[in-house]
Amino acid sequence: MNVPHPYAAASVAASSGSLRSVTVLGSTGSVGTQTIELLAADPERFRVEALVAGRNVALLAQQAIMLSAKCAVVSDPQHYDALRDALAGTGIEAAAGPAAVVEAAARPADWTMAAITGAAGLAATLAAVRRGKSVALANKEALVCAGDVMLRAVRDAGATLLPVDSEHNAIFQSMADGNRGAIEKIILTASGGPFRTASIEQMRAATPEAALRHPVWSMGAKISIDSATLMNKGLEVIEAARLFDLREDQIEVLVHPQSVIHGMVCYQDGSVLSQLGSPDMRIPIAHTLAWPERIATASPRLDLAQVARLEFGAPDTQRFPALRLAREALQAGGGAPTILNAANEVAVEAFLAKRIGFLDIADLVERVLKDIGNPTVANLDDVLALDSAARRSAHALMPARVA
Repeated sequence: MNVPHPYAAASVAASSGSLRSVTVLGSTGSVGTQTIELLAADPERFRVEALVAGRNVALLAQQAIMLSAKCAVVSDPQHYDALRDALAGTGIEAAAGPAAVVEAAARPADWTMAAITGAAGLAATLAAVRRGKSVALANKEALVCAGDVMLRAVRDAGATLLPVDSEHNAIFQSMADGNRGAIEKIILTASGGPFRTASIEQMRAATPEAALRHPVWSMGAKISIDSATLMNKGLEVIEAARLFDLREDQIEVLVHPQSVIHGMVCYQDGSVLSQLGSPDMRIPIAHTLAWPERIATASPRLDLAQVARLEFGAPDTQRFPALRLAREALQAGGGAPTILNAANEVAVEAFLAKRIGFLDIADLVERVLKDIGNPTVANLDDVLALDSAARRSAHALMPARVA
């Protein structure tokens, strides 16, 4: 098994009534702000060590003051003066820059939310893991880009990874009996995104505005576009393989537009265990934040009578080739997942800037995978070097601006 079972690592969990120190990496993003909401609702239970954000100084300072954080860090050093001024007189330490982000991640905390989107969060997540405590993993790229490196650090430090993605958290909860040897396969569900029933022609003409209108979930721009292409589900397949030590053929994906069942575990005796809930990220965040206990949330309660119908279907990899590319990268191993993720980040950014079309995203990723091949990666430096090479390739191979 590659990752320590979170339910077998009770030594890292806070006991009932004890104060748990927490750090939030990516506090102003979608997952981060919902984490802050949960922390603010239970101030007697949590003490905030550090908050880290990208550029949103105003919100970061507001969060730090509200939660009496010890430290607030902005990753863009150009915003240091603004952060320092916003925190003047509060006693909260202000810092800025990539090195400061990693230092914040390494500060003493019982639980760290790793929610810095993309490869930018790798170094900080690794620093948090090396402390040997609990890391709530919302940055799936940590295992997609640097899976072997990250899991080796988890083992060496005796850290515990707690999955935050709703699908992986559902699988985690459905494995609570610890009988992993009896698992035949797991099923990750996908809403299908805004283009679930769209034709190729409609997707070819899709605008960023249309792709961002997710029918169920409220997420950041990058994840919303990944959901529209199904790359998000492909990245989740890779992450699930790492988290739960499964083969690619043991991970099934089903389109489930209601987003009520988030994940299922199929056992060898024919039993299927699943986790259900409203499509609200506060539920999996709260589960990891309080684990192995549970805390109350303001999330809408699931009303199955109102939902009335649950639908499932196989994903169409002809219209959504990103899922196929992710599976191929997982099977290839080595540096292929790193290349896949880096090329996708460049492609999504280009689509949001209207430099390429929606269908060009997966096409560009496939071209970069073929261009670079599959070099091995042994450490974080190798991962970052390959990530940079894939980004250069993506820019070089990018198609001409669409009309």
